[in-house]
Amino acid sequence: MALLTILTEKDPILRKRSRPVTEINDRILTLLDDMAETMRHAEGVGLAAVQVGVLRRVVVIECEPGQLIELINPVIVETSGLQRTREGCLSLPGKCGLTERPMKVTVEATNREGKHFCVTGTGLLAKAFCHEIDHLDGILYSDVAKKMLTPEEIRAGGADLES
Repeated sequence: MALLTILTEKDPILRKRSRPVTEINDRILTLLDDMAETMRHAEGVGLAAVQVGVLRRVVVIECEPGQLIELINPVIVETSGLQRTREGCLSLPGKCGLTERPMKVTVEATNREGKHFCVTGTGLLAKAFCHEIDHLDGILYSDVAKKMLTPEEIRAGGADLES
């Protein structure tokens, strides 16, 4: 496995739409492994392939240690509820914003064995699904944030969406 370079917000690749994976081969399996290692090393909870310069619809998420979720060609099929929360991104280091995301999200995807599956998450996992799948479409959380926080607000623990 290898640590990959995480692109930052000024890189135009992050604004490109990722292409579907048509074949799960050794390159895709290595990408999944390297992305998981890179995400953990950066202390993130999710990483999309585009963030490491690969324009493929591949995502890894690990909100709870040891519970890695690998998504190939993920699609959000159902959402419900609403959460107003702080959000950050490995590609926007040092920044934070206030977003509104669904409280519950169901995603259909393919796993590394080529099997289709559905997974539902609430809270942080639901937010991570939305955040990472947005990346695959060239959308950064700062595009949908209700408010980007100042460094002072970040240090103080944030603001609320009513501010």
